[in-house]
Amino acid sequence: MRTELASEPGDPARPNEDFASVGLPASGQGGSLIVLDGVTPPRGETGCLHSVPWFTARLGGALTELTVSARDLTLAEILSRAILRTSEAHSTTCDLSHPRTPQATVVLARWSAREIEYLVLSDSALLLESPAGEVTAVLDDRLSRLPRAALATDALVDTTVRNKEGGFFTAAADPSVAARAVTGSLPRDDVRALAALTDGATRWVEKFHEGDWTDCFTLVRKQGPSELVTRVRALERADEETRTYLRRSKTHDDATVVYVEW
Repeated sequence: MRTELASEPGDPARPNEDFASVGLPASGQGGSLIVLDGVTPPRGETGCLHSVPWFTARLGGALTELTVSARDLTLAEILSRAILRTSEAHSTTCDLSHPRTPQATVVLARWSAREIEYLVLSDSALLLESPAGEVTAVLDDRLSRLPRAALATDALVDTTVRNKEGGFFTAAADPSVAARAVTGSLPRDDVRALAALTDGATRWVEKFHEGDWTDCFTLVRKQGPSELVTRVRALERADEETRTYLRRSKTHDDATVVYVEW
């Protein structure tokens, strides 16, 4: 089994708000993958004493433990429990009802000898490769379907559409949001490899149009997750002055890629 992970902050002077892990139980039976993309809040009040990296570390830690220990629970149930556990860790000190309370996008995958389960919430991506080399992208596209007028920048989205009906959903303080995630399962024999990417890495496809999801997956498989991040950084620097592709988006974003191959 091959596993590789690359994660790089958008700004070396700021903490990386992404989280990634691969869980491999001591029993050797199955495993799991977790990727979170912390939502950078705008300057101003968030109602919380804690940082986004604190939140993603707490939520990611809970998800890592539950995905390998609670095999009887679905991934949606696991996400719900992990959000509740994280919320309880700061509910007495913070206003978790604030629309800008710390939050994150979520990608989960869990596998056994027979099955692969997956969950995607918001705009990170999960890519699945079949034994024949066909790549399927599992996406929660609700954010991309919103009118541009509803969005300010990648870092600041109008609170009238975040975690609201008709908008899009992230993992924040409400456990019920887990039911909004894109979920599914496949026979284990139908997947030979997978990759999870935060939107700082999916820019290679979605912003810069350097290739499609199959091209992206092939790059990661052949040259590794770090190479994809390196290429995204080069494209960002080239676009820094013209803003041809990023337009109102921030120049650099935290970028994380996890690759698993059987």
